Amino acid sequence: MKNTKYIFVTGGVTSSLGKGIISASLAKLLQLRGYNVTVQKFDPYLNVDPGTLNPYEHGECYVTIDGAETDLDLGHYERFLNIHTTQDNNVTTGKIYSNVINKERRGDYLGKTVQIIPHITDEIKRYIKLLGSKYGYEIVITEIGGTVGDIESLPFIESVRQIRWEMPENTLVIHLTLVPYLSATGELKTKPTQHSVKMLLENGIQPDIIVLRTEHSITQEIRRKVALFCNVENEAVIEAKNVKTIYEVPLYLHEEKFDTIVLKKLKLPEKKEPDLTKWKSFVDKIKNPDYSTNVALVGKYVELADAYKSIIESLIHAGATNNAKVNIKLVHSERIEENNLNETFKDIKGIIVAPGFGSRGIEGKILAIKYARENNIPFLGICLGMQLAVIEFARNVLHYKDANSTEFVRNTNYPVIDLMESQKSIVDKGGTMRLGAYNCELLPESKAYSIYKKNIIKERHRHRYEFNNRYLEEFKKAGMVVSGINPEMNLVEIIELPSHKWFIGVQFHPEFNSTVENPHPLFVDFIKTCLE
Repeated sequence: MKNTKYIFVTGGVTSSLGKGIISASLAKLLQLRGYNVTVQKFDPYLNVDPGTLNPYEHGECYVTIDGAETDLDLGHYERFLNIHTTQDNNVTTGKIYSNVINKERRGDYLGKTVQIIPHITDEIKRYIKLLGSKYGYEIVITEIGGTVGDIESLPFIESVRQIRWEMPENTLVIHLTLVPYLSATGELKTKPTQHSVKMLLENGIQPDIIVLRTEHSITQEIRRKVALFCNVENEAVIEAKNVKTIYEVPLYLHEEKFDTIVLKKLKLPEKKEPDLTKWKSFVDKIKNPDYSTNVALVGKYVELADAYKSIIESLIHAGATNNAKVNIKLVHSERIEENNLNETFKDIKGIIVAPGFGSRGIEGKILAIKYARENNIPFLGICLGMQLAVIEFARNVLHYKDANSTEFVRNTNYPVIDLMESQKSIVDKGGTMRLGAYNCELLPESKAYSIYKKNIIKERHRHRYEFNNRYLEEFKKAGMVVSGINPEMNLVEIIELPSHKWFIGVQFHPEFNSTVENPHPLFVDFIKTCLE
């Protein structure tokens, strides 16, 4: 732990400036220089994790291999770094308080009055240092959620102040702010940044580097002004101009010498120049594709694209692999009806039915699946999307007219999707689903096997309901192939229709395993077929 360097990324002026992308991009550059680096996210809300949050509240819930329900920024960390994160990479105020209260109940504090300082801040600092001590990372980048000045973030900011005092040689603070452009005067304004840094100073933290989000290039005069008023060197003022794709950010920041100044301030050797050849090639394929295809993503949270962030990014990865742009049409499942199917899916070359919970929009998703099956349109069903493909097949091929999931109709005559046996005694909602990575054994000569090219795969799960094996033989006789089975629980993981051009439903979430360096084979093959 003593050799680990800790970088903290804070945000000011406004939320959603892209701290997660800045953190992931810096981590990538340091990784390419030869450092063992990871990123963690501290979220200031009181939920223990985002697992019980509505996607409208916080976007997608990202699942790690060890079964933690986490913030969507962890998806960015994994996609950029091509490494796995764990439950220790995402910490919420709720988790901190829960741990402290449990310790107090056990008597761990020996009768002391439990307070924000030192008990809450000590628990936060324990998590900050954990990744270095437990996993041996050389550099740990910690993204502090929210904006400086938020009441909820104060314990985290105070913890950063304390660690800075305890380990001045091993810590660095990067502050990300906005430089707004006033079109009426044609000026970029630095005053919000000055006030944001002043607020950080009031909390006892002097940032080492300031990153400026901007729509227009900043001048040397603006750099000097920010440096002067915010107590940093000119070279420590970094421009982060808007770019076409988030995958350009590491390239842009490297040109700004961001990684160089970070290593200089941490007194670390530059080791080697980062080889960005493959990354540049990937970005070039995104920006200058030779082909294009149109894919519909059917879900009930489409007003907020972040609810399906990993799926969208996986399609971008798959598109680049196929040298194609994937035009994604977000289709609200509640608006799908029999009489608008042709118009809704006009010019669509592939249909993905997204995961989700609850009965809202279910019938629209089933109509979309039926349309894809009957019109030989490539189809991928993910988690709930796979379950609904089973229901659609049961209703329209097996003619079980009221077939359903017991999640939606408890007393259905044909419960082709049913609550997992292990879930029937569970009452609490948080962190109690089937979560994390599990093995799946593939059927030789199946479509899935030809895509993965291996016997055993490992994919991440987040569900309570499963295919009801009572009906397995009837589905097989009607032409559905079960091409993936979990060997431990005999759980149906993958279904496909060999008579169809490309029709696959998966109980797991392949989108969580797609990275820039390793695009997920399911998405790659799906897009390849859409292009054909």
